[in-house]
This record gives sequence, C-alpha cells and structure tokens, in this order.
Amino acid sequence: MASGAIRGRRPVKPGSDWRSAIARTLRRIGGIAVLLLLAAGLALWWAARWIPDRDQYPTQGVTIDAGNGDVQWGSIKAAGADFAYVMATDGNDDVDPEFARNMTAAREAGVQTGAIHRYSLCQLATDQAANFIRHVPRRADALPAVVWLDYDDRCPDRPTRALLLSELATFLAQIEAHMGKRSLIAPGPAFESQYKVTQGIARTTWLRRDFFEPDYGAHPWAMWQANDYVRLSGADGTVGWNVLRPQGDIR
Repeated sequence: MASGAIRGRRPVKPGSDWRSAIARTLRRIGGIAVLLLLAAGLALWWAARWIPDRDQYPTQGVTIDAGNGDVQWGSIKAAGADFAYVMATDGNDDVDPEFARNMTAAREAGVQTGAIHRYSLCQLATDQAANFIRHVPRRADALPAVVWLDYDDRCPDRPTRALLLSELATFLAQIEAHMGKRSLIAPGPAFESQYKVTQGIARTTWLRRDFFEPDYGAHPWAMWQANDYVRLSGADGTVGWNVLRPQGDIR
C-alpha cells in the first residue's frame, strides 16, 4: 500500500518550485502596486477638492493665471470664491496674456479682484514697477496688489539681503503711489528663509503652505494659500486656493 501510494503521487517537474515562488512573488508585487496606485489616486482626488473649513475661515478665494485657460468666472464664484488674485506682470516686460480679460470677467461675475506681480531678482525695481504700472490700472475697488517673491529658474542672481530690501522698497513705493494703497508681499518659504523679507519690509503678508498653516515669517499671515492643487469646474488645470485670516482685512 505504501509503495502504491508513493507510485500514485504526481511527479514534480524540475524547477517547478522556484517558478511557483516567483509567480507568487510577482502576484504579491502586482497586488501591492495596485493598492499603491489606488492610494495615490485617492490622495490626488482628495487634494483636488480639499479647502479649509469655511466655519473657521469664512472668506476664501482663488489664484488664477493664463494656465487656467478661458476661465468661467460664474462657475468660480459658484464654487465659493469670494475674491480672486490674478497674475498680472512678471519682471520688467512680461504680462499675463489673460490678465485684462480675467479681471474684467471676474468683476462682472461679482468676484472682487487683485493683481499679482512676480518679482525678479535679475531686473531693476524701477523697470519692474514701470511694467506693472503700464498694465495694471488704478481702481478704488481693487484689492491691494501682491508682490510674489520666489526663486525662478530663469534668474540665477542672488543679491545681498540689503540690496534686495532696498530694491523691493523702491518697487513697492512706486506701485503703491500708482495704486493708491499699500501692497501685500508673498514670499515663499525658501525665499523668506534666505532674505527674511517679512522682518525687513513692513507689509501685510500672504504666506504659502499646502494643507497646513504656514509657520514661517516674522509675524502672523493675513492670507494663506492653503492648497495649490484645487481643481474647479470653470478653470483648466489647478488653481491656488486662499483664505483670509478671520477678522483680517487686506483692503
């Protein structure tokens, strides 16, 4: 009986054990990969929709530029945007091609607007101010202009802090004389770490950090870009989503 039982066993082909082990390992890897893809997809879905609690931050708005295409401002307002900051000028000669249209269409939809200038470390403050003044009209109902301060791959210059603060003060004085109100400054974390602009320039600050309140700057932020990955019906790509500090005023 024992020998018959032995003779009845299915013969094992040489190498089948390691092939089976590899197949099982590959199946496990495939399963893990699917789970990771699902998790990544869920994270992207969540990031595209997350905004801070409106009970905590009642006034919220968007950052828009030409990359958002032909923006449908009625849809942006319906999504909960109380205000919009629109990219206007960059350095001493660039202007966002959609700036004028976006400003007009946003106001017509009942969305309060303000202009952004992206400051360049490679160009003179007076030339940049002339570019801003040439393209951004003075309006009593406009939000204060914002000076966006960050590094740019197109510009390798890294001036001293003293020179940067001096030039920035010149730029602010000129555009504020044109606009009739003080501007906001919006330094990114790395820029602020090197230049400590919020210590050297006495202006209201707009700070940036996705999903968590910013913890940099010399004094509390007035506005926070809380999510740079929001997707809205009515705009191509992603928009920046911003909140105003409760009881704050940037006008």
